[in-house]
Amino acid sequence: MPTVTGLREDRRGRVAVELDGSPWRTFPADVVVRAGISHGRALDRPALRVLRRELRRAEALAVAGRALRARDLSARELAMRLEQRAVAPSAAEESLAALAAAGLLDDARLAENRAGSLAERGYGDAAIRHDLERRGVPADLVEAAVAGLEPERDRAGLILARRGTGAGTARYLAGKGFGEDVLEQAVGSDFGHHP
Repeated sequence: MPTVTGLREDRRGRVAVELDGSPWRTFPADVVVRAGISHGRALDRPALRVLRRELRRAEALAVAGRALRARDLSARELAMRLEQRAVAPSAAEESLAALAAAGLLDDARLAENRAGSLAERGYGDAAIRHDLERRGVPADLVEAAVAGLEPERDRAGLILARRGTGAGTARYLAGKGFGEDVLEQAVGSDFGHHP
């Protein structure tokens, strides 16, 4: 049975492992620590299983971390990314739970921030709901995020002040996901009566 005869850490936080006096493999330092790899330890099947599990967990966290660095994602979006990268389901679950516990994966925060951003860019409630639902945000969090926005009528009023009233503005507002009742109130008698 092979035995660990040397461990050398480099400046990048990786550890070169020697087995029976010969170089074997290099692992992230946290994987070596969590797997309990130490000088003199025999690498039997149970030890190798633990090492593989910790390596899969570290790889899943690395994939998830890179994805979250680019932009905020919902738990469903991140789970899909991990699946696309062929991350083992158990490692993906553990990664999602660890990221959520650390506050790095938070669907409520995502919904609130995304809804606010879309509202600032002139979108109505229907378009905001659709965007959040498409991203996999749970329905209760979608509704809470939309409820926390400035009223749709007020947002439409800002657009009307800039664009004026008329059928063109009504079509614009409809395309941005504003509700029909808000369109009728905001555009008034001009709604639907002009080409």
